[in-house]
Amino acid sequence: MSQPPSQQPPQGGFGAPQEPPNGAPQPPQDQPSPGQPDLAKPPQTPPPAQPPAPPAGPPQTPPPGAPAYGYPQQPSGQPGYGYPQQPGQAPGPYGQQAPGPYGQQPGPYGQQAPGPYGQQAPGPYGQQPQTCYGYPQQQYPGAPAPGGPGSGGGFLKGKTGMVVAAALVVVLAAGAGTWFLVSDSGDDDPKKPVATGSNDPKAPSESPTVDEGDGSGDGREAGDDLNAGRKPGEAKVAWLQKNDIDLPRNGSAVQGPWFAGDVVAKAIYRSVSGYSVADGKQKWKLELPADVCATPNTPTPDGKIVIGIKNGTTDRANCSVLQMVDLNTGKAGWKKEIKKNGNWDFLSDIGLAISGDTVAVGRTGNSNAYRVSDGKELFGTPEGNCKPFAFSGGDKLIAAVSCRTDDVKNPQNQVQELNPATGKPRWTYQPPRGWEVSKVYSTTPLVVRLEHEEKKQYTIVALTESGKLRSQLAPGKGDKLTADCGNSFAIFGEKLEGCSGVAADANTFYIATEDDSSGTARTNKVVAFDLNTGKPKWEAPAPAERVLKPLGMEGGDVLLYMRPKYDTAGALVTLPPTGGTPKTLLQHPSGAGRVENGFFSSKVLYQGGRSFIFSTRVSASNDQEELEQTTMLVFEK
Repeated sequence: MSQPPSQQPPQGGFGAPQEPPNGAPQPPQDQPSPGQPDLAKPPQTPPPAQPPAPPAGPPQTPPPGAPAYGYPQQPSGQPGYGYPQQPGQAPGPYGQQAPGPYGQQPGPYGQQAPGPYGQQAPGPYGQQPQTCYGYPQQQYPGAPAPGGPGSGGGFLKGKTGMVVAAALVVVLAAGAGTWFLVSDSGDDDPKKPVATGSNDPKAPSESPTVDEGDGSGDGREAGDDLNAGRKPGEAKVAWLQKNDIDLPRNGSAVQGPWFAGDVVAKAIYRSVSGYSVADGKQKWKLELPADVCATPNTPTPDGKIVIGIKNGTTDRANCSVLQMVDLNTGKAGWKKEIKKNGNWDFLSDIGLAISGDTVAVGRTGNSNAYRVSDGKELFGTPEGNCKPFAFSGGDKLIAAVSCRTDDVKNPQNQVQELNPATGKPRWTYQPPRGWEVSKVYSTTPLVVRLEHEEKKQYTIVALTESGKLRSQLAPGKGDKLTADCGNSFAIFGEKLEGCSGVAADANTFYIATEDDSSGTARTNKVVAFDLNTGKPKWEAPAPAERVLKPLGMEGGDVLLYMRPKYDTAGALVTLPPTGGTPKTLLQHPSGAGRVENGFFSSKVLYQGGRSFIFSTRVSASNDQEELEQTTMLVFEK
């Protein structure tokens, strides 16, 4: 296990300056602040592990007036940055009052109050959750209330400290306190999934057509030609797909997409389907016995994926069944129940991540890992005081780890890189007490978001290849950064990976600011941070009345999605790593702007010269409207 970081971040401690109220006096920029936390100091060591004692009775509900974690927090009422300090009290980081270690203050990284990073939500620096990027969130019928920032879990702490306690009280009252300790059986047992091929054996015609599930049809109204009137330089609509599944009353999340060779696949409700990337024709469909409840962000290099499905179809079903699927063929591989680690191993929510030939399964206080190729269990929950509870995959297997402490309100988390074959840590980074691992924005380079629940703060840090603190991002005054990490609500599980709206190369991290709606139309800017210092390198404003969202790197440049607006189609653009003016890579046709702008909640990807706009949820008030919802829109030159 490595030692705590040997270097300090370039500016300040964990937390960023709070935007002052209008008219408040402001100290000079870059003024040193007494009492800043020293991250080079060894973090507090958690006390030795103690065997968990079974509860003597139902967990206590949160005290009156203390909202559960993940719900909007009430402003603390403390004065913002720039207000005069009380006599005899030393200012904390960035000139704020510091009543305790690490500069406890209300504003930075997550307070619900005016100021940078001030709104509580799942994205970075506390912004409100967004489904369609940059637009106000719409609530689909019957959906659960959105959770707060993605936070650490483990040992019934953090957000589980209040939300879980309340949830367990309801569970114990409704189910006599036993349903989550035993397995369902009988009609709830999952049946073997069934794979079916496309019903249309014909080769794609000269004019691309789109399969809605039966191999025929173009996925839109007859005569509605989205390529009509296409202007010079505009891309064309390669294909469009509409929902063809009768869904429950509350609709369903759509998982994916995943790419394997010439197949793009997605999962929705109780099925996984694969389509030709060229023309959208369905290549295969795998029917499942119960709901898809967990998926990783990426498949293995050879196109295999492991998804989580429920072990029944009732409300009491757990997300405890793993099913391997070959995305190239749609064939179902091995299937097994997750190995449970005692009665307090809750499997209602899990997180999955794939690295190499390993799929890691995380949830509160427990974890397992299996070989994707054959389902063999590789490792389980380790012994000792510190246990992984969530994972991020890709070229590295990164684990968020929780260590048992004597104070649930002052948790100790760690970040580890694990050997995917053995689960042994290659290194360990331990932030100061109270800071929990929330999201992994990038694995190479490693960029991680940390949250402090008690202080209503969070920050973004970069780590070296050996797990040392490389830098802590220090956004400019007034910059409210944003990324889309989804808005799924989970109590016992956490997904570290899958955030969109960020990009990184070896030495730079790119992220957008929140939309500025003060003018006639929304706009924003992209900020590039030096990962060696944490300071901004440059910022690039979006074109007038447009909004930019980073997608990744393309040929050494930053790839961004320029969102459509009511009268203009979207586009994929690039920025050089030195900043400048966006250059158009793929201009979407104006004839498709209405459809492109109509996605309820979307994810945008660029693969093989095509841009894919992918719906992440299907929900409607009636069956006819449900079957009219566009689920994928693909453009190509």
